[in-house]
Amino acid sequence: MAAIGAAVSALMAAASGGLLVGGAIVLGQGLRRTRVETARRSPEGLAARWARLTRRPPGRRGRSRDRLLLIGVVAGLVGYLATGWAVLLAIGPLLMVALPYLLGDPPNTEAEMLASLDRWVRVMAANLQTGQSISDALRLSAKNPPPLLADEVRLLVARLEHRWSVRDALSAMGNSLNTPDADPVLAALSLAAHRGGTGATATLTALSDSVQDRLKALRDIETERAKPRVVVRQVTVISVVVFGLAMLLGGEFFAPYRSGIGQLILVALLCAYFGALLAMRRITAPPRRQRILQGVGR
Repeated sequence: MAAIGAAVSALMAAASGGLLVGGAIVLGQGLRRTRVETARRSPEGLAARWARLTRRPPGRRGRSRDRLLLIGVVAGLVGYLATGWAVLLAIGPLLMVALPYLLGDPPNTEAEMLASLDRWVRVMAANLQTGQSISDALRLSAKNPPPLLADEVRLLVARLEHRWSVRDALSAMGNSLNTPDADPVLAALSLAAHRGGTGATATLTALSDSVQDRLKALRDIETERAKPRVVVRQVTVISVVVFGLAMLLGGEFFAPYRSGIGQLILVALLCAYFGALLAMRRITAPPRRQRILQGVGR
């Protein structure tokens, strides 16, 4: 027994020593400063650097902006060589980039959304007339949804398949669309689902008629809003052409603008004009309306 006890004691001592040495080695490796190998980035090309520094829009919009900027640089350089006004080197590119934005028509996303909602509501009403429930009608509408609502309708159906309630799925769709035009439609569908589909067809038909009336009124309003933009666009083009010809042919009429104070005054006048154009764009843009549905029920 004494021999066995001595062997066990020796084995435990050897194991403890091995663990101590191993722990010291691991601790040393942990404290050792190692060099982290970082992935080498491919060198950034000139086009990528230009897009990053100037926040160039992707695709066709970016190419159009670059063309306008190049034309503005050339026009500013020609104007500087012809008149000696150094400020034209900056005004030329600014005019070519800013004027199309300030004088262009703002995107009419509200009318596009209303048209898509009207089509979707009519499909839903037709499905409900065949005796389908609200959830089944929503699933059927995902087979051929309006392009503007296609992703959201398919996501709505996916949520229903994952056992979301109709109310929660419609509320999440409203938050994703984030437009007050969709809220009455989604609220009517949610209320109809809560009532078991009672009166849903009549409600959606009346809602579709209301959407069509609002869409017609919105298009009439947009036509009236476009009129001052057309007038200002014509006045601006005429002013730029006359001003350019006057600089080239007017002789000493614009001589005071060659001085430093004169060029500062010219910059101030142009800033005031750009400010007026920006104010006109904001005034003629459709106002942002508040939503009636807030939050997600899940």
